[in-house]
Amino acid sequence: MNTVFRSIALLLGLLALPVLAADEPALLSGQTLYLPVYSHVYHGDPDRDGKPAQTLVSTHVSIRNTDPRLAIRLVSARYYDTVGKLVRSYVTAPVAIPPLGTHEIFVPRTDTAGGSGANFLIAWTAESPANAPIVEALHADIREARTLMFITTGQPIRTR
Repeated sequence: MNTVFRSIALLLGLLALPVLAADEPALLSGQTLYLPVYSHVYHGDPDRDGKPAQTLVSTHVSIRNTDPRLAIRLVSARYYDTVGKLVRSYVTAPVAIPPLGTHEIFVPRTDTAGGSGANFLIAWTAESPANAPIVEALHADIREARTLMFITTGQPIRTR
């Protein structure tokens, strides 16, 4: 009887292994991330010309290396406008981001080139498989009477 219980416990333990392994994030040697950003947001009701009000926002992009042991290399950070046209490249040469370090990019509120449908394509690599970075953009318009803040998050994409 004792052997049956041990066998069942062993079987249950083996069945749980894939679940535990699935909880671990995959280690990667690099990827490209799509990060939606905004140079302005629309709000309110349309005016007589049929256009809604706009509020300009600044964008603070944060590329955070989540690996505590390995550096990653930021290869490119390309900024595109609403129609998909490249506005500018923010990384002209690869940048090393140390373990648990962060690389930041700032798009000022007065830079309206991107539009409401702007985005970044951010590419990174690592010499050895590493944790993927967290890539976010904090958008803000801070004034005395009101504050507008929101975050967008990068998503991995396949590139051709």
